[in-house]
Amino acid sequence: MLRWRLLLGATLIVVVAALAAWEHNRQPPGVWVTLPVLLVITVLASQEFISLARAAGHDLWDGVVYVGNVSIVLSVWCVPALGFHHSLGAWGPPAIALCAAMLLAFATEMARFRRPGESIGRLAATSLALLYVGLLTSFLAQLRMRGGGAQGIPAIASLLIVVKLGDTGAYGLGRLLGGRVFRRKLAPTLSPGKSIEGAIGALLLACIGAGLAIEWLLPAMLPSPPRELAAWRWLAYGLMVGSAGIFGDLAESLLKRDAGRKDSSGWLPGFGGVLDLVDSILMAAPVAYLCWAGGLIRP
Repeated sequence: MLRWRLLLGATLIVVVAALAAWEHNRQPPGVWVTLPVLLVITVLASQEFISLARAAGHDLWDGVVYVGNVSIVLSVWCVPALGFHHSLGAWGPPAIALCAAMLLAFATEMARFRRPGESIGRLAATSLALLYVGLLTSFLAQLRMRGGGAQGIPAIASLLIVVKLGDTGAYGLGRLLGGRVFRRKLAPTLSPGKSIEGAIGALLLACIGAGLAIEWLLPAMLPSPPRELAAWRWLAYGLMVGSAGIFGDLAESLLKRDAGRKDSSGWLPGFGGVLDLVDSILMAAPVAYLCWAGGLIRP
């Protein structure tokens, strides 16, 4: 299973890298590869979240979840195309789409209300689905639009490199070295296979990934030479994004434990489902976006 997981992971990375390189300088930015990929991820992740929620005994409005999450992601591209981008600001479109989805959820609950004791739980589960899948995925869309799209591919690539190198490193080292080295559990009730030593290894590899992305990828992909960044900047980027990735992995483990599931679905052998594949990326995306938008990474 380890060999298959590493092989499939490497194949996915190569395919994504090739598509990203093809899309890098095409206009309008992001609509050729990033947008379709994010929409597929959004729909499949929404389906898996709905399944997990219902397995845990929490009903929700699945139509609102699908429509709302797709709208939140689409708004990053569609609203600016209509000419409202500057008046609303970068985060105006996703925020408005999220509010509209919440209003739709309330309207649906009002129209279908039958008896007390169910509405709050259904609205809470629907809202969590919108926040966890839709809003977090929209940070990936916003990263793609950095610098009018010119910085988007390097920004997303840096996130993926840091998070997935940390994921693969922690998993690979844990499987290869086993109980002889990895003894102290990180979160035994949520994910018994994860250890504190594995998390440290993941952060080390995440920092290496950040260094590779910032020192090599940025100069190779940006149209003009980037500023020379002090090493502490990409080290901080690796630590923060890598830590968020570990947290994201545990966050999805919480959802699966509550639902009594091992995987979010079984469509991808060796990985599980879409949420199993992108759980760490979803939580790390807002951190990566803040690092880029806040000036820690300054191309």
